[in-house]
Amino acid sequence: MTQKDITFVADFLTEHFNEAPELYNRKGKYFNVERVGQYLKDEDDDLVSPPNTEGNQWFNFLKDSTHLKESPLLFPYYPEKSLHFVKRQMEGVIDQCLQKPADVIGKSVHQAACMSLYKISQSEDSTPQLFKLPFLWNDKTSNLHYVLFTMLENSISKIHILRRHTDTSRSVSNGILAVEFGNFLNSINESSDSRCYSCLDAHFYDDETVTVVLKESVQQEGKERVLAQLPLS
Repeated sequence: MTQKDITFVADFLTEHFNEAPELYNRKGKYFNVERVGQYLKDEDDDLVSPPNTEGNQWFNFLKDSTHLKESPLLFPYYPEKSLHFVKRQMEGVIDQCLQKPADVIGKSVHQAACMSLYKISQSEDSTPQLFKLPFLWNDKTSNLHYVLFTMLENSISKIHILRRHTDTSRSVSNGILAVEFGNFLNSINESSDSRCYSCLDAHFYDDETVTVVLKESVQQEGKERVLAQLPLS
């Protein structure tokens, strides 16, 4: 250690561990604790060394503001408490704020349609995940909801597109359809007659275009990746 390090430690001990007679009756803490660590303790007890807020511009501003002083929009300040205590208080307030919207939204949700996608075996534990890649898109111009997803196992080269009207009382044509990629790129690269592609990812690029990431369905290294944009029409 350099002399500068030793001086730094000595100054730290001198500043934070001086005897404090006023603390003698507080749980045996006869010294000022390090002032950062006290804020991180998960306790409801008051801080041993609360901060000095004198001259703090924010507190002075609140004190001099008639309208903000009692405003319910400002989270109350607890100068004697740790951050853990403040965190629990804030979580309680947030939970209370979210409870009413959750109740209202929950009661307004209802099933608009039911489609059977696949059947699982008797033993669900041995059944692999078949539904993958759900991506949602809302076409505000046409008032349509879209869901892109893939089904593994028997249709790995397809993406499915589910389309519903935002007005659940109205229906749309081709509510659900599948797009199969297979070897559609062979016309671009005629030497690849045996190539087949599956979908790694798919998102809507805009209301009229779907972007897909395709991978070559072969077992060897160096599988080809293709980024394609397909018109929804």
